[in-house]
Amino acid sequence: MDISTLLPFAALIAVIGAFAGILAGLLGVGGGIVLVPAFYYAFAGLGYDSPQLMQICLATSLATIIVTSIRSVSSHHKKGAVEWSILKSFAPGIVVGAVIGVLVASSLRSTTLQMIFGLIGIFIGLYMAFGNSAWRLGSEMPKGLMRAVVSPLIGFLSVLMGIGGGSFGVPTMTLYGVPIHRAVATAAGFGAIIAIPSVIGFLFVNLPSDVTPPFTVGAVNIAAFLLVICMTLVTAPLGAKIAHAMDPKPLKRVFGGFLILVALNMLRKALMG
Repeated sequence: MDISTLLPFAALIAVIGAFAGILAGLLGVGGGIVLVPAFYYAFAGLGYDSPQLMQICLATSLATIIVTSIRSVSSHHKKGAVEWSILKSFAPGIVVGAVIGVLVASSLRSTTLQMIFGLIGIFIGLYMAFGNSAWRLGSEMPKGLMRAVVSPLIGFLSVLMGIGGGSFGVPTMTLYGVPIHRAVATAAGFGAIIAIPSVIGFLFVNLPSDVTPPFTVGAVNIAAFLLVICMTLVTAPLGAKIAHAMDPKPLKRVFGGFLILVALNMLRKALMG
């Protein structure tokens, strides 16, 4: 990649990272839900479209989540909002699900992963747009067999989407009566539990060198990872400040609608591809 392509690439990824950071701080959703499609369009636009492109997008998104999740959970912990008992009891299952997710994702073609992202993205968007915080499945978090099913599912689906714990963890916890601010704080911890084992796995995925963007190790693009991290560290606190200054509920609905459109476009590309 020469300097004339490198500079627009760097600028584009920096803007993507800034946007993802603001959304993460503003809505309590991980940036991954934005990063995966954004990486896809950025890399494809630069000529790196291939049957393995979605694997690179998922892996790079998950790598950024390691940093943002640890940073987020430590700030929530200082406020005493993290439910460590939930985090510890769900961690083993989430790790198992994440590892299975890497094995599945690394064996699927880009179009299949796009279809999965599109379908699950529509459900997440619908929940964000129309979900009600009063909905309940139970008065306490699942235990025993139910936890053994739910926790790996969170890890597995999150890896196939390239996202942290927020999109599945927050609805799961609120549906079982965990207050929303504690659910958001605890789901931030899910992010690291999902991302660390899955990124280690993705670093060992063997992709053909002619289809990978420069600075890619395994399926993780190190350049995009570093750029996004630098930007989210700056913009996530800004998003959090905006969230405290206004009611994020209408924004959540708008973002839900936006996410549905992004997911539908991913499905369209997958079906046409």
